[in-house]
Amino acid sequence: MPPRDQNSQEIIDFVLYILPVEERLEPSKILPHESIPVIDVSNWDDPKVKESICEAAGKWGFFQIINHGVPSEVLHAVKEAAHRFFGLPNEERNKFWAGNSPTDTVALKTSFAPHAEAVLEWRDFLSFRCGPHDLESFPSWPPVCRDEVVKYMESAKPVIRKLLEILLKEIKVTEIDKAREYELMTAPVVYFNYYPRCPNPDLTAGVLPHSDITSISLLLQDDNGGFYVRATDGESWIHVPPIDGALVINIGDVLQIMSNDRYKSIEHRVVANGSKDRVSVPIFVNPRPDAILGPLPEVLESGEQPLYKEVVYSDYFKYHLSKKHEGKKSMEFVRI
Repeated sequence: MPPRDQNSQEIIDFVLYILPVEERLEPSKILPHESIPVIDVSNWDDPKVKESICEAAGKWGFFQIINHGVPSEVLHAVKEAAHRFFGLPNEERNKFWAGNSPTDTVALKTSFAPHAEAVLEWRDFLSFRCGPHDLESFPSWPPVCRDEVVKYMESAKPVIRKLLEILLKEIKVTEIDKAREYELMTAPVVYFNYYPRCPNPDLTAGVLPHSDITSISLLLQDDNGGFYVRATDGESWIHVPPIDGALVINIGDVLQIMSNDRYKSIEHRVVANGSKDRVSVPIFVNPRPDAILGPLPEVLESGEQPLYKEVVYSDYFKYHLSKKHEGKKSMEFVRI
């Protein structure tokens, strides 16, 4: 876990988190006057809303939604639950450490892939698998936060389905039947990301640049900021300021592959915070492990050539986890 205080041992430990200069976020690379779209989805059936969602997914890969229907009290409660868990004594938190947890549906981890990283990310996270059968282990989840996680996931399900329906209809998929559910959204995971206050935030990273290996992701931010997405020039970065009650939506690699590049999964990163502990609560909407990924038949029916080969999702997932965060390099695994 990231060191919390600056005693001698923890100063030594901090060396593990110091990035090479070329990997740090250079202030000159931040575009202060750019922003990703913010879309009011109070009327999902409005053609302009649908158009805005699909346009943002193709150009930016990211957008924020407001008036989405997830109650503000649910959003507030799940952020508070994340703070409660990471405020527990170490011995209580560590009961859920990966490999020690009473259930494999909940796991506490640090950084991203420590076994493959020369420099660690300044982050701990607690993951909750929320598939149909995963909730059978609910009694083994941390009591300080399990109710809030389930309520958040259940409240977000209609939003997830509506977003995927709109995005898929644009690429000629008229219905999300059981087979498409299996391919797109059967294995969601909720994370509690925790970024403790950092003594030298400019030297490290909360999370290094990467894209998500999801269908789509929904991110709930707290009010501390620090989340950046890659600009359309491919070089610069755009800060995504927290908006009260908003959810940040991004396209994952799965949907980029299925859409044959109609939609874009875009790199993003998190900076460390020098003054406050920060939390965020993403939902990663994933296919089942044995789902087959590839460009959808509806996308290719006009004779368009596939840009990606077919691959089993679990194979792609394992490849992604076998190395540190490296931008979008995971997609080389499936690109023709």
